[in-house]
Amino acid sequence: MSSEYPQDPGWAEQRGGPDSPIVEATRDWMLMRDGEAHRRLRGLANPVFAARAVRETAPRIAGIVHQIMDDMGGGPDVDLIGSLAAQVPIAVFCGLGGLPVEDSDLCRKWTDALGHVIDPAVDGTTRAAMNDAAREFGAYIAEHLARRRADPRDDILSRLLLAEFDGQKLTDDEVVANVMMFFMGGHETTVNLIGNGMLGLLHHPDQLRALRADPGLVRDGVDELLRYDAPVQFVARITTDDVEIAGTTVPAGSKVMVLLGAANRDPLRYRDPDRLDLSRKDVRPLSFGGGPHYCIGAMLAKTEARLVFTELVSRYRDITLSREDVVWRRQVNIRGLSELRVDLVS
Repeated sequence: MSSEYPQDPGWAEQRGGPDSPIVEATRDWMLMRDGEAHRRLRGLANPVFAARAVRETAPRIAGIVHQIMDDMGGGPDVDLIGSLAAQVPIAVFCGLGGLPVEDSDLCRKWTDALGHVIDPAVDGTTRAAMNDAAREFGAYIAEHLARRRADPRDDILSRLLLAEFDGQKLTDDEVVANVMMFFMGGHETTVNLIGNGMLGLLHHPDQLRALRADPGLVRDGVDELLRYDAPVQFVARITTDDVEIAGTTVPAGSKVMVLLGAANRDPLRYRDPDRLDLSRKDVRPLSFGGGPHYCIGAMLAKTEARLVFTELVSRYRDITLSREDVVWRRQVNIRGLSELRVDLVS
């Protein structure tokens, strides 16, 4: 199975052609490289997202979460997506990455446009938007990278710039491309983990009460939230050889969709899979993928979500849906809410 979709002429053409800004950028994304090329990129970036590094930054992340919630306040009809879930991951990555936090809205605009690159089909509007974003965001990151080269600091840009693995370093193009990828991947998964997770808790009030009584449940419970309503519903691969699956031969060169959301609800793996249960044992969701391409930022995303849910139940004594008709985003593989209106009572 191969992840190297930028090498597929049809995939590249649909996104603007092989020389388009977005396709050129994805050629350097570790997400879309295989074998030794992937191992090299992953090895260079791994220390930045290792468990120890994330634990060390947790107090800074908590400070960002608290500030965003202070700004959000409470009261009736609060949009938990726009006011909280969509704010946290961008602000966190700007803050940890070495980019101005005041540019969060600009980075979010570019990130939202880039997110369509993994859609199964792309129309003219999204094609133009993602290529504009790749060009503009790439130039923006390159500008800040040049500043970090002259003045390294304790941030992700500086660490990527200085990282070495087997005597090799990242090129500037690789740093720029993968920082864009980190923004896209970290934003999409974390926003939807928070939004989908909160909606799941609101639809299972017994679990929300359990979390309020014991906020420590969120430590392992975040995996149950990921299992119950996966932020990313499927991943795609290209077969490089004939592959037999359940007695059927899938020919080489086929595009294969792996349905993560369905796997997470497999009744052969999880008892009563359509029920949210924060105390469920042995939960290992596929929401962040698996194997060599397991999401490099999974620990960071889960840390952000744990801090958000812990703060929500401690700050607000009552959280209820303002309206039942929640608004979902119009994407196929990215499952997330564009709005989640709630009443927050302090």
